[in-house]
Parts: sequence; C-alpha cells; structure tokens
Amino acid sequence: MPPVEQPRLRFPSAFTILFGLIVLVAVLTWIIPAGQYARVPSEALGKDVPVAGSYAATEADPQGLFDVLLAPIAGFYDPVAYTANAIDVSLFVLIIGGFIGVVTATGAIDAGIKRAMTRAKGREVWMIPFLMALFALGGTTYGMAEETLAFYLILTPVMIAAGYDALVAVAVILLGAGVGVLGSTINAFSTVIASDAAGVTFAEGLWLRIAIFAVCWAVTVAFVMRYAARVKADPSKSLVFDRKATNEAHFLKDSAADVAFSGLQKLVLVLFALTFAVMIWGVSTGGWWMAEMSALFLAAAIVIGVVARLGEGKLVEAFVNGARELLGVALIIGLARGIVVVMDAGHITDTILHAAEVSVADLPKTAFILVIYWIEVGMSFFVPSTSGLAVLSMPILAPVADFAGVKRELVVTAFATASGMVNLITPTSAVVMGGLAIGRVPYERWLRFVWPLLLVLTLILMAALALAVTLGSPA
Repeated sequence: MPPVEQPRLRFPSAFTILFGLIVLVAVLTWIIPAGQYARVPSEALGKDVPVAGSYAATEADPQGLFDVLLAPIAGFYDPVAYTANAIDVSLFVLIIGGFIGVVTATGAIDAGIKRAMTRAKGREVWMIPFLMALFALGGTTYGMAEETLAFYLILTPVMIAAGYDALVAVAVILLGAGVGVLGSTINAFSTVIASDAAGVTFAEGLWLRIAIFAVCWAVTVAFVMRYAARVKADPSKSLVFDRKATNEAHFLKDSAADVAFSGLQKLVLVLFALTFAVMIWGVSTGGWWMAEMSALFLAAAIVIGVVARLGEGKLVEAFVNGARELLGVALIIGLARGIVVVMDAGHITDTILHAAEVSVADLPKTAFILVIYWIEVGMSFFVPSTSGLAVLSMPILAPVADFAGVKRELVVTAFATASGMVNLITPTSAVVMGGLAIGRVPYERWLRFVWPLLLVLTLILMAALALAVTLGSPA
C-alpha cells in the first residue's frame, strides 16, 4: 500500500470537540438571559411539562471555570442528587466490550466471518439493504438508538472482510437506525410522546410519516450502496483509506489465517445471536433499558465463556480486555452529556425555546411549519434526546399551530423528522460519537461522507411538510 500523505492541520479529536462545546455553552450562559417556563406534572408522560405562555425571566446562573470542569463528571451522574445521567449508557458500553471480548476469545467470530464471506462471495452488497431495513424497523417502531452500540464491533469486521471499509459499517448501523427514527411512525420515544404532549393521538399524521420513512429509507440505502460499490472497486476512494491497514489489523485480527469452524464455535454464535434477540425483545416488549441490557450481556458473556471452556482466568482476562478497548467510547458518552448539563444549569434552554415560540406566532401556514422544522433542528443540537425534546417543545409549539391554522399532528411530524435528522450528526449524541469511536471513524470524515445525503433528505422533508400543509395535513 502506498504511503498516504498526512494533512498538516489535524482535525481535533472527539474529546476536544465535545469539551470545546461545553466551553461554548458555558460562555452562552453569560450572554443569553436566564428564564424558565412553569411546569406541571403530566400523568400520561410521567414527566413535568412546560406550560405555554408561562415563560418568565429568572435569576442568571452563568457557568464558570469550575462548572466547565465539573460538566464531564456531571455528564455521568448528578453530583448533587446522585442520580444517573449517562453513567448507565457508559457502563452498558463497557459490558458490551467485555461480552465481545469473550466471544472473540473463543475464535467463533473470526471463523464465522470467514465462512460467511466465503458463502456470500459476489453477493456481499445485498447485506447493506437487508441490514439497514432491520435497523430502520427498529428505529421507526421503538426508537432503536443506544442499543445499536452493541452492533458496531460485530458488523465492522464483516464489512471490512467483504471488501468495504469501516465507514460502510458505521453508515449501515447509524444511518439505518437513524433514518428509522427520522421517519418515526409509531416510535414510543418520539412520535407517541410528542403526540401526547401536543394533545393529539399518534395515529394522526401516521400516513404522512410512513411515506416520509419509505422515501428517506430508499434514498439512504442507495446512497450507502453507491459509496460501498465505489470503495470496493477502488479502496483508495475510501474516506478512511489512510486507516485501512490499522482498521484491518484491529477488527480482523487473526481472521486472515485459515480458521476452522468447529461445532463448538457454531454453538457460541447461536448463543451470541440469541443474546441480541433477547435484548431486542426485552427493549421492545419487556420494558427493559440499560440496566437490564447490561445484565443480559454480562450473563451471556459468562455462559459463553463456560460453554467454550475458556476457564476462569481466560474468561476474566478476555472480558476486561474487551471492556478496556471501549473505555474511550464510555468517556466520550459522559462528555457529550456534559453539554446539556451546563445548558440546563445556566437556565438558557427555556429562553431559547421561548424565542422560538415568539418567532413563529404570526407566520403564514407554509412558512410556519418550515420554521418549526428548523427550530426543532436547532433545539436538537442541544437536546439530543428525542423524548426529552418532545416533552420540552411540544407543549409550547403545538398550541401556537392553532393560531397559524396548521394541524398539531404536522408539528409533531416536523419535530420527529428534525430531531431524527440532527441525531445523524450531532456531537452531543452518545449514539453518534460512541458509534464513530467504536467504528474508528473520525468525526470530520463522517461529516464529509454524510453531508450530501443530509442535503437531499432535508429537501425531501421540507417538500413533504409544505405539501402536507397545502393538502390539509392528511391524518
């Protein structure tokens, strides 16, 4: 492989980008006036929701140097109330790393990849639409997001072995699930919560969201397949070509060797797949979240280690080494959450929302819904949680739609699509930054890769929203 010239100016790491954003938000708390909405408990949502028209200025609490330094810690847990922030997601990532480490130690993953690539030779490209369909279904039905972090270590070696690059693997997972969330049809953590907060049923506007989901998924799959075909035909076209050798060494390890595929390894892969099936069942129907998923993967690691006869010493060593490899990812997740911590502590979140409420009050119908979309885009950068943004913004912006003559369910759709779009790239999202870190794809390379797709999807969404207003927002 010819040497690749290194750029003179190196783009900052994810850690530097996120810490810089913490500093920026802290500076904004000295500039933007502090204020808050009155909040009332909502039995349906299980959270306090803001009351439209109740915004009032409050005493400023600008965030200083110590608050900036404390933010990464507070991103993991609230140091005053001792309640969890991102610590549950970070711990889940570490346990996933340990689980993958144990499975890798059995040799089953290497042997399985080699066998799969042998059988799929010449048809590898069809893995992309198939896998993206599965992830998109998870995204559109139950908001599959943090759960996808478990798949990067599995899928990246498969894609590299198939002749693609790590960026293709990241795109299949992040864009697959992300476009599903963007087109949330019955997503309980997005459209259902937003609809409740807006005072409508989630079935209203459903057909419009189904159409958006179908079109955006097809465009996204075509985009990823086009890039994948280009990389396979000429690896130097890869946006991470300079990392090709190191990524192959990291993800494939010993898979280049002639690896036998024993019956015991097949059993390990069955247990491996069954673990993910149980996780999906638990999240979608059993009410599971991070603690239950972490316990599942811990138990699965122990079972697989015993079945594969690794022995106590090798089992523990494999688990710890696997967790160690994802330590950086766990730290990035806490750092990303620290941005929201500083913003809330400085009492500027509601001020930004109030400015949005005032700005759309007297707009014509089409302009109103498009401005609502861009307001939600802006808010999503600071509030990456779809459920959190729904509870924050819908009680304020949905009633304003009544004065503009726009149906509230269309405001819900604008929220869902905007939030889903931003969560494909926002550095404040643990899913984005964590997935890129696991896939070893630098953040700026991801932006270079995805920006043409974002432009096309944005045009599709704006056209769909404008058309829906013109046709009366079909239910």
